[in-house]
Amino acid sequence: MTTISASDVAELRKQSGAGLMDCKKALQESNGDYEGALDYLRKKGQKIAEKRAEKDATEGCVATASDEAKTTSVILALCCETDFVARNEVFVALADRLVKMALEHGVENVDQLNALSMDGMTVAEKLVEQTGKTGEKIVVSEVHRLTGNKVSSYIHAGSKIGVILAFKDGGKAGADEFFRNVAMHAAAMKPSILHYSEFDLEMVAKECESMQNQIKVENEDRTRLGKVLKTVPQCVSRLQLTPEVMKAAEDAIKAELAAEGKPEKIWDKILPGKLDRFVADNTLLDQERCLLNQFFVFDETKTVEAAVKGFADGAEIVAFRRVAIG
Repeated sequence: MTTISASDVAELRKQSGAGLMDCKKALQESNGDYEGALDYLRKKGQKIAEKRAEKDATEGCVATASDEAKTTSVILALCCETDFVARNEVFVALADRLVKMALEHGVENVDQLNALSMDGMTVAEKLVEQTGKTGEKIVVSEVHRLTGNKVSSYIHAGSKIGVILAFKDGGKAGADEFFRNVAMHAAAMKPSILHYSEFDLEMVAKECESMQNQIKVENEDRTRLGKVLKTVPQCVSRLQLTPEVMKAAEDAIKAELAAEGKPEKIWDKILPGKLDRFVADNTLLDQERCLLNQFFVFDETKTVEAAVKGFADGAEIVAFRRVAIG
């Protein structure tokens, strides 16, 4: 039987990243042949990957990379099964290496990234190799790329949530910090689209009915507890606030003011605030899912859209991508 030295095992471990016992076993099975041992470890990784294929990879880390000109940014999620592996330095370094490769090679999706060459194999094969080393399923679940006049990025503490943002700065100083704050807002508030105009009207109608029913149920509990009831919205998105709906809302407000005995000559001062309140009460879906239509966490008196317009003429959010793990 071939004698396997400690230095041989250490060298194989250095090159492969596999555990000491796995490296020793690989060298024994290959009779001390270094290339044969590497092949053994790859096949072991493939077998483990096949066994773990149906497992949920709900842990991991998010990584971002931007070019020197700050006009292109990439974000990806490298996923595994446990937080123990996700916090490992080797795992985090792999995520950083992959996102830089994606940036360099113009990658726009997971399939393109998996097809790239890495250490003499494809990225997909490299991830299988890593699965063999950790004993956990390891996959890239998302890759997104944005290009614009300027880009910003933000990774939340713990590296479970990340955002990239393409924007126009309007030529004003301080834009990098301002739009990084917008990216932080997106990380915290979980928008899924940029603007309500991206919604499908049929979907909005279904969400409206669901939200109305939910608030009605909540109000039943509030009634029993003697709490103030929530307003049941007529609508949930600006997509539904047609001129006819707004006209009806204005007429209802005027009728209410008349019933309260408010002089008609002061209605013009009262109407704008009440109409703003009506819009706020009837755009809950926009506030939940649309970045521009959410109230800005750094100035809750304004929507993100209003904050951007107030920052500088010509300032604009062009696109964003938010990635979250778990």
